[in-house]
Amino acid sequence: MRLLAVHAHPDDETLSSGALLAAWSRAGHEVTLVTCTRGERGEVIGAELAHLEGDGPALAAHREQELAAALDALGVQEHHFLDALAPGEQARYEDSGMSWVGGVVGTAGLPDDVPSGALVSVPLDTAASHLAALVVEQRPAVVVTYDAGGGYGHPDHVRAHEITVRALELAAPRLAEAGAVTPVLVCPSFPSEALRAQRRALASEPWARDLAEGAALVAPDPDADLPAVASDDRTVALEVDVRDVVDRVTGALRAHATQVKAVTLAPDGAPVLGAYALSNDVLAAVPAVETYAILAGDRAALGRVLTAAAVPGVRAVA
Repeated sequence: MRLLAVHAHPDDETLSSGALLAAWSRAGHEVTLVTCTRGERGEVIGAELAHLEGDGPALAAHREQELAAALDALGVQEHHFLDALAPGEQARYEDSGMSWVGGVVGTAGLPDDVPSGALVSVPLDTAASHLAALVVEQRPAVVVTYDAGGGYGHPDHVRAHEITVRALELAAPRLAEAGAVTPVLVCPSFPSEALRAQRRALASEPWARDLAEGAALVAPDPDADLPAVASDDRTVALEVDVRDVVDRVTGALRAHATQVKAVTLAPDGAPVLGAYALSNDVLAAVPAVETYAILAGDRAALGRVLTAAAVPGVRAVA
């Protein structure tokens, strides 16, 4: 029973859905990841790799290597870049870049200098048709991508959502002809209260305070405005217990060294499983539970899939 994940850049598969991918694979099921770009325009953490920032081809090549190591850690067996699915085409779908937009905490938008080969510039049906062909071929039971806002609004995340939704629309008639079921589409969900609890843990736990001080990082303010990814707790339809796969997840986080730093496991009994930081130098939690909402399909269909898959630690939420 296959799971298909569609993400925008290398590292998104781990940051957004690493535990689900790891748990699904650990249970013996097939997992396919499609990455839409190579993250050519991403920021780079640390002096050792700083020379890669701004050098699109070099950063892309390095991030491909990081992604391969992360997928090995997660146990993901099959990976494709979206442009590589295009039969006979030489086009390369590039990172569109982003800029921070004022007014909403943690919200991104298009930059002023969108490159000509950017993912956002690729005609929707062109990109979606390549993904649709893979869906028809592999017939996944579950597909995971971002919500309509791309989580925090990154243009490539938004486009990945649009491509995935359109691909499933294009694939549906062919799946029906073959007697196959249209997969349930889910997206990562970040309930507000869970985010608050994670912030409280990182601000108060001694091990987290020591990590922040030792690595020159900042603990999050539990009372500050939540980022744009925060969601209504009632939308959660699927939960993943991260504990059984935390070593896989943290191994994948460490693999993305241009994007993630200070990956640290928490002591036993802590309310979160660990912490890390991105380029903003603010501690983020490795949560005990990863949560998802349904984008297409319903809870009954998702429940049937999860019952059949019997993945330890993955359960439907009524």
